[in-house]
Amino acid sequence: MTGSPPTAVTSGGSEASRGRFGRWRDQAVALGWLVVVWNLLWGDINWANLVGGLLVGGAVLVFFPLPAVSFGGRLRPWALLVFASRFAAELVSASLHIARIAVQPGYRPRGAIIAVRLRVSTDLNLALTAEAVSLVPGTLILEVDRDSGTLYLHVLDTHAPTDLDVARERTLAVERRILRTVGSTAELRQLDVSAPEKGTRP
Repeated sequence: MTGSPPTAVTSGGSEASRGRFGRWRDQAVALGWLVVVWNLLWGDINWANLVGGLLVGGAVLVFFPLPAVSFGGRLRPWALLVFASRFAAELVSASLHIARIAVQPGYRPRGAIIAVRLRVSTDLNLALTAEAVSLVPGTLILEVDRDSGTLYLHVLDTHAPTDLDVARERTLAVERRILRTVGSTAELRQLDVSAPEKGTRP
């Protein structure tokens, strides 16, 4: 009888501690991504940009708190390496493509707006996929439909329906690599059972 109350208090305390740890972990993950985005926007990684990113990211989290986004996955180093290498290759390829368009005499590229419905519509996946896609030159996120998990993109230099299909498949490939990097087991299972292509044309 005398041992029951302390046990209940200890259990409640441990649950509260895990809750606080989870919130701090989520804030740390959000701050890390904000620092990464800040350095990518400046186009250079140095100590000044790292410190500036920490200050700006901290101010954003304090004065403009974002809705709580839980992180239930885990970081996979090999998948992160694959994601980083593919992202770097796409960044270089897209930059060279845009440079060719800019210097080609008389060439007038055509743009298009497409809708891509992601297979996992969590807030974190929507944010990371939209950020990764928009950082590649030639693609811009115009709107995010949170309810349906749909990204609306403006794609540069499209001349045929096949170009739109390629843009959709490229976006879904980015989502797949992100989920394989930081997704949970349930999200990976959902990714595997989903249709390979769920983009819709507006």
